[in-house]
Amino acid sequence: MPSRARPFAFLAVLLGLGVGLAACGTRKSPTEPTGTPPDPTATFTRVQNEIFTPSCARSGCHAGAAPQQGMDLSAGRSYGLIVGVKAVESTRLRIAPGSPDDSYMVSKVKGDATISGSRMPLGGPYLSADKEQLLVDWVRRGAPND
Repeated sequence: MPSRARPFAFLAVLLGLGVGLAACGTRKSPTEPTGTPPDPTATFTRVQNEIFTPSCARSGCHAGAAPQQGMDLSAGRSYGLIVGVKAVESTRLRIAPGSPDDSYMVSKVKGDATISGSRMPLGGPYLSADKEQLLVDWVRRGAPND
């Protein structure tokens, strides 16, 4: 290699090492948490009191003698009918603990394109962004019966 080409080759090697080192440490491992942690106050009691009872658990909807989709969202009945239970309209679970993206109920209240039928609550008013986040954070926490 001619003597004038050596400094350029040396610079190219240094540049390559710099780029390689800059990339180190930026990738997260599969078990490392991403984003902000869920709100620890997002409890099932709050979901029941702030979402299900006022917006869903009405006669003709998700309460009464014949709740839609067999999903009674009344206090004292809702938890066992949604957590880890397969949705009627989908192959997904109604609530997949720890995974809002896999929870059909989350998709229904957000009106995602992946749902069958209509966005919930049927005909609106739909949940506020804060209420949607409450549901998402509760699911992210593992959907505990708290």
